[in-house]
Amino acid sequence: MDRRAFLAALPALGLAGCARASVAVEGKAALLLKGAHSQISKTLAYDPAYTRIPYPNGDVPLEKGVCTDVVIRAYRTIGIDLQQRVHEDMAANFRLYPKAWGLKRPDSNIDHRRVPNLQVFLTRFGRSLPVSQNPEDYTPGDLITNLPGGRPHIAIVSEVRSTLTKRLMVVQNIGLGTQLNDDLLSYPMTGHYRYAV
Repeated sequence: MDRRAFLAALPALGLAGCARASVAVEGKAALLLKGAHSQISKTLAYDPAYTRIPYPNGDVPLEKGVCTDVVIRAYRTIGIDLQQRVHEDMAANFRLYPKAWGLKRPDSNIDHRRVPNLQVFLTRFGRSLPVSQNPEDYTPGDLITNLPGGRPHIAIVSEVRSTLTKRLMVVQNIGLGTQLNDDLLSYPMTGHYRYAV
């Protein structure tokens, strides 16, 4: 087994952060997390390349993606297309979104795949919660944004608790595909959100 396949298999084997205990989750949050977990061992690569995709419900191939794709795919399992919602809000309120990419208008191929855009959208339409270093302040289904290596990143707080740190783990693609990691408080935190769960 090559290194990538081995690392992708760790969450399924329960070896990533020694995950064992789970918190009970119901309703939309449970479905959202099921959608997030379903990407583990399927999305095996991190690929930030600009890709033309259909609209609405467009996606890059499941075997690759970035951190935002984990969130977008999970939300589609509860009937929410963030591609469409972000695009519609950006079309109506473009001035409220970051200008870091030099765009003159929204681009439905990429806008929803950028963490700073999701942060604006989540602040506008979800609940922006306090950022805390207390792991008990986070609930399964919450979204966190942080800065691993100084780059914007987003992850979904899972229902799985690490037996090593007792913290809830996160489902994310931080470079090796979608994985379950004990990274809730590993990097400088920039946001904590709850949306539609």
